[in-house]
Amino acid sequence: MQKKLHEMARIASDEIKHASALEELKQIQVRYLGKKGEMTAILRTIAGLPSAERPAAGSLANRLRDELTASLSAREEELKRETHRRLAESSRVDVTLPGRKTGLGHLHPLTLVLEEMADIFLGLGFTIAEGPEIESDYYNFEALNIPKEHPARDMQDSFYITADVLLRTHTSPVQVRTMEKMAPQVPVRIVAPGKVYRRDDDATHSPMFHQVEGLVIDRSISLANLKGTLLLFARQMFGREQQVRLRPSFFPFTEPSAEVDIACVICSGRGCRVCKDSGWIEILGAGMVHPRVLEMSGYDPEECSGFAFGMGVERIAMLKYGVDDLRLFFANDMRLLQQFR
Repeated sequence: MQKKLHEMARIASDEIKHASALEELKQIQVRYLGKKGEMTAILRTIAGLPSAERPAAGSLANRLRDELTASLSAREEELKRETHRRLAESSRVDVTLPGRKTGLGHLHPLTLVLEEMADIFLGLGFTIAEGPEIESDYYNFEALNIPKEHPARDMQDSFYITADVLLRTHTSPVQVRTMEKMAPQVPVRIVAPGKVYRRDDDATHSPMFHQVEGLVIDRSISLANLKGTLLLFARQMFGREQQVRLRPSFFPFTEPSAEVDIACVICSGRGCRVCKDSGWIEILGAGMVHPRVLEMSGYDPEECSGFAFGMGVERIAMLKYGVDDLRLFFANDMRLLQQFR
């Protein structure tokens, strides 16, 4: 029994001496001196020894237990002092070191694209126009030749606040408000950048996104003026050799209407997976302002004509930067955002 006690005490003392953390020391204490520990188990067997051996065994066991308890306490104090010393060293401030540089913020990639788009059109003689994001049904739909029950309303699943008030689904209401304010004066050349809202949420759509819409009203404006303007924009945004094409389409507020494509920015028009081997990628919708829209806004369609176009900023940014999921622009992932520092 005494030999067993000495061997256990030797092993325990060695473990206490080499313990490197308070948690490790706590585990040693439980393993040897806890209610189910080795020392406790030995003490319980002393009662089964011959009566002549009990006093010596009991005395030795108690002495070794006290020695282990003292060793544990001493080692605990040492570890606490070491911990305090390390904390003090880590928190020490060397006033001779240079200060840490503060990280500076930078513009979001959508802001960069929006500003570039605005600069291009400002250089073409356009001015910036703005309007409310909470819009009336009249300006969002009816003044744009989209009366109630018109099937084109189904193309834009809207966020209504009341029966006649909604979050605007496009920035076209700014065009109507501008025409009402300026009619019958010409020329009118505006771009209207801003947020718009629709019930969409997937890799290429978001419930909140940004649009830039343009409007030109003057005498003798033709479809050629529209194509020339958009060609200049595409070459400023995507490169000097860029080409555009217009495909017939339908919008209630323009007639004729067109979808506008650019040569694929990935394959330069040769055909690839991104453009579905067509060589072209759609970027915006456009057309000649519908005579009815001109008339409702105070212009005489016999005297004036105009064109309008609208494009998504996110769409342009995805093509310009090679981003394949629109939601990445809103995820606040610093791995993406820091690339635009």
